[in-house]
Amino acid sequence: MFETLRYEVADRIATITLDRPDKLNAFNTRMMAELVEAFDRSDADDDVGCVLLTGAGRAYCAGADISGGQGAFERLAEDPARAALRHGDLSRDGGGVAALRIFESLKPVVAAINGPAVGIGATMLLPADIRLASTSAKFGFVFTRRGIVPEAASSWFLPRTVGISRALEWTLAGRMVSADEALEAGLVRSLHAPEALMPAARALAHELAHVGAPVAVALTRQMLWRMLGADHPMAAHRTDSRAMRARGGAPDTREGVQAFLEKRDPAFAERVSDGLPDIWVDPANAHFY
Repeated sequence: MFETLRYEVADRIATITLDRPDKLNAFNTRMMAELVEAFDRSDADDDVGCVLLTGAGRAYCAGADISGGQGAFERLAEDPARAALRHGDLSRDGGGVAALRIFESLKPVVAAINGPAVGIGATMLLPADIRLASTSAKFGFVFTRRGIVPEAASSWFLPRTVGISRALEWTLAGRMVSADEALEAGLVRSLHAPEALMPAARALAHELAHVGAPVAVALTRQMLWRMLGADHPMAAHRTDSRAMRARGGAPDTREGVQAFLEKRDPAFAERVSDGLPDIWVDPANAHFY
C-alpha cells in the first residue's frame, strides 16, 4: 500500500499518480522510495505494457518538500530513511534515485503533466519517454534561486532534451518555463486543455502498450536511451548487432513475420519477466539506479 502515490493497472497501462494534493504533491523520501517500488512492480508485471505518470489535484509536483524551513535540504540529505542509499561517503540525491529508476524502466513511460512541475517535479520528468502537458502546466528549474544546483541527473538529461544553450538559460536564471515555451523547446510533445490531457495521454499509452512485442519494446527503449551517451556510432552498431542476433530466431520475431505474411495482428507470447538477452557490450551500461 502506497502513502504518497496511487498505483492502478487497467488496459495494460500502469497509472502512477503522485498523491499529496494538499502539499501540491511535494517530493519527500517516502515518495522517492514508493516511486522506485512502483516501477519495480510495473517491470515485473507482464500485464503492464506502459507506465503513465501524472499528479493529483492542481499540480504535478511542486518540488522537494521544504516546509520544514531553511534547513530543509540538510534534513532531507540526513533523513535516516536514506541510509541505504549511501555509497561510502556519498549521500545520494533522492531525486536522482527516482529519476534513474524511471530511466531503467523496462516499459515505455508517458508523463501527463497536469499542472506546475517545479524542481524535482520538473527534473524527474526528464527520463520519461514522452511528455504531454496541460495548457495550465509550467516548469520551474529554480535551483540557483534556492542556492542549490540541478539534481536528479538533470545535467545529463536536460541538455539532451532541449539543447545545451536552452538548458543553461533555464537553469542559470532559475527560470519558470511556460507550457508554450516547453512545447517550442521540445520538452513536451503536445499541449492539451486540462480536461483533454488524460484522454490524450491514455490514448498514447494504449498504443505503446498494445502494438509492439514486449521484449522488443523493452530492448528498444533501453537501446535508444543508453546510446545517447555513446561516444561513437560503432557502440550502437555493436549493440544493434547483438540485439538482432538475439532476436532473429525468437518466437515473437517468427510470429511478427508470420502475422505480416498472413495480414493479421500478431499474438506475441514472450514475457519481459522471463528476462532480456544480454546485448550490452560494455558491462558499465548494465544498471544505473
